[in-house]
Amino acid sequence: MASASRYGPTWPRKATETQVLLGPEDGAPNFAMRRFTMGEGGGMPLHVNAVEHEQYVLRGRARVGIGEKVHEVGADDVLYIPAGEPHFYEVVEAPFEFLCVVPNEQDQIMILDPVC
Repeated sequence: MASASRYGPTWPRKATETQVLLGPEDGAPNFAMRRFTMGEGGGMPLHVNAVEHEQYVLRGRARVGIGEKVHEVGADDVLYIPAGEPHFYEVVEAPFEFLCVVPNEQDQIMILDPVC
C-alpha cells in the first residue's frame, strides 16, 4: 500500500509531489519505487544524484535533460539516468506523472542550477 509522501520538498522544485510506493519500510531490501506528479509549470532544476534512476512515464509530457541531451517524453516512455549525471525536468503537459526506481542507498543531491 502506498504511503504518504515520505520525501518532503527538501530542495528546489516547483509544483511537484512525491510519494513512496515501496521502500525499505515496506520490506523492499534493494530498491525504492516512487511516484512523482508535476503540475502546470512544474519541474526540477538541473541537479545530480549519487544513485541511478529508472523511470517510467505514466501520463503528461515533459522535457527531461540528461547530460547534454534533452528528451521530450510522454506516456509509456522510459528513462535511465546514471548516477552522477546532470538532469532536469520541465513540464510541457500537466499533470506529468512518472514512476522512479532507485537503489536503497544513501543519495546525495547537488543542485547545479537553482532556477527551475
